[in-house]
Amino acid sequence: MPVLDRFRLDGKLALITGGSRGLGREMALALAEAGADLILVGRDAASLDGTAGAIRDLGRQATTIVADAGVPAECERFCGEVLDKNGPVDILINNVGGRRVNIPTDQFPLETWQQMVDLNLTSVFVCTKLLGGAMVKRGTGGRIINISSINGLVATRKIGGRSYETSKAAVIQFTKAVAADWAPHRITVNAVCPGGFMTEPNIRWSQQNPEVIEAFQEQIPMGEFGQPEDLGPLAVYLASDASRYMTGAVLVIDGGYTLW
Repeated sequence: MPVLDRFRLDGKLALITGGSRGLGREMALALAEAGADLILVGRDAASLDGTAGAIRDLGRQATTIVADAGVPAECERFCGEVLDKNGPVDILINNVGGRRVNIPTDQFPLETWQQMVDLNLTSVFVCTKLLGGAMVKRGTGGRIINISSINGLVATRKIGGRSYETSKAAVIQFTKAVAADWAPHRITVNAVCPGGFMTEPNIRWSQQNPEVIEAFQEQIPMGEFGQPEDLGPLAVYLASDASRYMTGAVLVIDGGYTLW
């Protein structure tokens, strides 16, 4: 098979949580360009419709589901709906997540901690259990891509909300453990650790906490933040046959931030 053909995703169905904006949107568009049809999950109907329209302009099918993947019951609900309507998906990208709060650990409310852990970690578990579990039962393999963060490896300076670092680190170890379990089923499970990308949340952080963003950028050897579209090619690789022998990997894409 020609090498570039191994990156094709024709006939594949992918589901992306947090798929309407930022990194999720760019990964969705990249997968669609490679031939996949998409199911997008997000909280905002308007942004979901916008991304779905862009996917259809590429000649692929797109289905949207308005749901908050950070709420375990909602996560279980939409996973069940997807399986009832479509059967097992071929590609699952657990992308939803975020820091959202800047609260020192000694002031962090327990309720907020649990909400953030559900957003960043429990959502990955539920979708992997239900949608990945359906891949196992189907018996023809699959691809799971978990979007962690460099904050699963290092802490960000001058900011609170350490539930983010904690849950993203757990995503990495969950990825490795499930990869080992499901390798005999030809299901690859890999994690991506993005660094600083100028997504909507980080644009807001730059406005509300400019000193944090400035300090972060100073520590990037390449000297600049990544753009969301930089993640698309990596998602295509991990979703395709090109990566068939890679599982349990943790891939860092951060402009060199974690080198220092």
